[in-house]
Amino acid sequence: MEITASLVRDLREASGAGMMDCKKALSECNGDMDAAMDYLREKGIAKAEKKGSRIAAEGLANIFVDGDKAVILEVNSETDFVSKNEEFTNMIDTIGNAILKSDVTDLESILQVEADDEAGTINDLIIAKTAKIGEKLSLRRVEVVSKNADEVFGAYLHMGGKIAVLTVLKGANEEVAKDVSMQAAAMKPSYVFTTDVPDTVVNREREILKEQSMNEGKPADIAEKMVEGRIKKFYKEICLAEQPFIKDGDISVNTYVSNNGGEILKMVRYEVGEGMEHRSENFAEEVMNQVNGN
Repeated sequence: MEITASLVRDLREASGAGMMDCKKALSECNGDMDAAMDYLREKGIAKAEKKGSRIAAEGLANIFVDGDKAVILEVNSETDFVSKNEEFTNMIDTIGNAILKSDVTDLESILQVEADDEAGTINDLIIAKTAKIGEKLSLRRVEVVSKNADEVFGAYLHMGGKIAVLTVLKGANEEVAKDVSMQAAAMKPSYVFTTDVPDTVVNREREILKEQSMNEGKPADIAEKMVEGRIKKFYKEICLAEQPFIKDGDISVNTYVSNNGGEILKMVRYEVGEGMEHRSENFAEEVMNQVNGN
């Protein structure tokens, strides 16, 4: 039977599944709409896709390391309740280890990596778990990081994976690298070095600080000098290397690393749900949704 565009459209509207999934289902079922719907439900696609517009800003971040390669990722769920589910955490482990074994680095390609013999691809696994757990799940972001033999990873998870930090240091040991990652977890730097900060960010901050100084009644020349001093303070807040070291506030993080024979090369910091809209449900509603399978 010919699979027409109208058939695909009708199945898409009925199931909430993607166009290509609907086309495949109709092809597999010889154009039978009811059978195609059953096909999508059996595969978990219809149920998963219907949750696509829901907010998933909870979840966990994690880090996986194998030799000179590391993977840091964030997987989201709709509720914190589900993020503590063993099935959810096992899914994250499966995803992380599958990425470690692959050669791909971009998210689109990673979703097509084989998760395991039973689950199919990582994308298939997420769809299946979405259907089973009953919440929208998504692999929000991932970064694959490599290092050389004279470099070390610093991996640190805070609050069970609500914050994950991966650093790469050259010349120092893993203990120093972990200290740097703990610093980043606690102090939330946006950049590693002052040279990493975009000019637009610095210029905007400089204008704000200048306006503040002028509003304090300072002459223009004095205001300019005050701005430069406050910019240095701004750098100490947003740049990892410039921050006062949390274990010894008399030195910077950069000095601490240097004193231990190393230098900072890279930092990746994931905080679950940062920059995302969050659900406003209370815990009781959350539990009832789980009970009712919504």
